[in-house]
Amino acid sequence: PLMFLPGFIGKIWFVIPVVVVSVFSISLLECIFVLPAHLAHGTPGGKTFLGRWLHHRQQGFSRFFMRSVRCLYGPFLEICLKNRYVVAALGSAVLLLTIGYVQSKRIGMVPMISPESDYATVTAVLPYGSPVDRTVAVRDQLIASARRVNAANEGTGKGTGNLMRGVYAEVGKAYRNLAGGHVVEVRAYLHAPGVRPITTTKFTRLWREDVGQIMGLETILFEANRGGPGSGASFTMELSHSNSETLAKASSELAEKLAEFSSVSDIDDGFTEGKAQLDFSMRPAGLALGLTAADVARQVRNAFYGAEALRQQRGRNEVRVKVRLPEAERLSEFDLDEFLVRTPQGTDVPLWDVAEKTRGRAYTSIDRKNGRRTVRVTANVTPRSQSENVVADILAKAMPDLKGKYPGLGHGFAGRQQDMREGMSSLKLGFVVAMFAVYALLAIPFRSYAQPLIIMVSIPFGIVGAVVAHVAMGYPLTLISMMGIVALSGVVVNDSLVLIDFANGERKRGLSLHDAVTSAGVRRFRPILLTTLTTFFGLAPMIFEKSRQARFMIPMAISLGFGILFSTVITLILVPSLYLIIEDLQVVGRGVFGRGPCPPVNSDD
Repeated sequence: PLMFLPGFIGKIWFVIPVVVVSVFSISLLECIFVLPAHLAHGTPGGKTFLGRWLHHRQQGFSRFFMRSVRCLYGPFLEICLKNRYVVAALGSAVLLLTIGYVQSKRIGMVPMISPESDYATVTAVLPYGSPVDRTVAVRDQLIASARRVNAANEGTGKGTGNLMRGVYAEVGKAYRNLAGGHVVEVRAYLHAPGVRPITTTKFTRLWREDVGQIMGLETILFEANRGGPGSGASFTMELSHSNSETLAKASSELAEKLAEFSSVSDIDDGFTEGKAQLDFSMRPAGLALGLTAADVARQVRNAFYGAEALRQQRGRNEVRVKVRLPEAERLSEFDLDEFLVRTPQGTDVPLWDVAEKTRGRAYTSIDRKNGRRTVRVTANVTPRSQSENVVADILAKAMPDLKGKYPGLGHGFAGRQQDMREGMSSLKLGFVVAMFAVYALLAIPFRSYAQPLIIMVSIPFGIVGAVVAHVAMGYPLTLISMMGIVALSGVVVNDSLVLIDFANGERKRGLSLHDAVTSAGVRRFRPILLTTLTTFFGLAPMIFEKSRQARFMIPMAISLGFGILFSTVITLILVPSLYLIIEDLQVVGRGVFGRGPCPPVNSDD
């Protein structure tokens, strides 16, 4: 399923399932064809003194280990088998508690963990046309605030060095299709994570608190992570409507709804005013004279901007000659009051007799989708793992009110939310298909419909282990965690498969049901434990890695490593109990449906 993830995230992680499948395929061939040949040439204990000494020590440890398993695990397994329904009830309770904990939104969920950056960025947008001096004053205010935060936190915390390396500022920085003297970006560069006393996220939060409210800004955005997977706004919702004014009102109200959340900051309603402009609309008198809006617009443009009269070739260059009003008659807005418009009848009439003037603002950008105007409302949620809670609240309360107030308003998700929903939808479908494939592959060799279900019961409990590990280690669930859980589902069945197959073999050799299950648990304890420990220790370096480069992969390693650990406990305790419960149900079923007598169910048989 991981090979078929859509979008940008699918392109990033496509290589992982390809590599894993290739490794498993080669490993399977090695086990079937190469390993038997190696074992055939081996001699127990070896021929050297060191080999015999190691073999003797290994045999001694093996006897001690198996004695411990028989004396400790064996009696405990007997108790579990006698109280198998209690064990099944406890296992179900643990599973339900975990599901409830996840559904309660107490554990956050994000598409991807953002790596900690070495710089924090503030972008401030003033109203279009603001003087550069005002922009420079805002820049100086932001720089002074960053230096105050730096001075207050140097030498604190676990770090031993300084906090900030320097500050970079630029006036006129392009931001969301904006560029000009009303836009300023300030970037504070920090020292390496092992040197700086606080994280970039905390520095950004302190910077935001120190800056406070700056009057006259249209937008101010603080970013601790910019660029790469996991970056971008925590909340991104796309609104659409056929009417621009209605869309502007709806986006503004949605931004106000977001401002009610204490965890939400850096709210942007998506509308940024551009240059001041004059809008003309035709009066009835102008329409009666045969004028159209296009006629009036063309004459005004030709008079003030110029109409091309001719082109002249001068050497290799072509010169365009334009005709327009003298400069003295087009310098001021008041010159429009005296402008005359030529009618189709050849008469001249004042502009204000045929058109009405209103003041407005131009749009900095116009986005359309399927013929409808669209705008993106963005915000940051702290912590980012709670962004899904904000989304759920907005969908449940704010959006029904907005759609009722503004008929025809549409909404959708973009950015992180879009990646999350597309990825989860693909993983859910792939997970269901994979489970059907696993069930079919198990049902064919076992020739049973029930025993594959016993084997697959370890899958949900592996998920329990993954969720508990995320909570214990302080990580939110991510889309990468879900990928690890899907991969985990194909791995955790191995231990249950070994146990059930051995129990079936013991029953074929004449052991009773209870003795066969007990023997399978005790004798397969070591291979099951070794398989689990080798897998976990192989993942441990990645799980406990502290570098930024590994933060993307850590959630997947947590899901796999701790999921396998927890599922092993379930395999050794719950799976034998379920094996007997299934046999109990089959005995009852044969008695109820007349396929044989219904003997009393003995817990020891």
